[in-house]
Amino acid sequence: MSARSETTVILPANLHARPAGQLTKAAAGFQSTIELDYAGRTVNAASVLGVMGLGATAGASVTVRATGEDADEAAKAIAEILATAE
Repeated sequence: MSARSETTVILPANLHARPAGQLTKAAAGFQSTIELDYAGRTVNAASVLGVMGLGATAGASVTVRATGEDADEAAKAIAEILATAE
């Protein structure tokens, strides 16, 4: 069974190396494929270079999309990391 979950987060801070690293480490712990959408670009959340390359800044809306067996849990976990980025 495959599930799909999507949520949008307003970033409290720029998406730089530290939160990108936390995000990719968390993404690696899920079976689902997790993607981030920002400004017309989509990247795999498991790629630290992809996440940093989005260039998302404080106040930006980033959409988290997960597809797979643990999609709901994955999307929520990644959204939480984005929502608390410093």
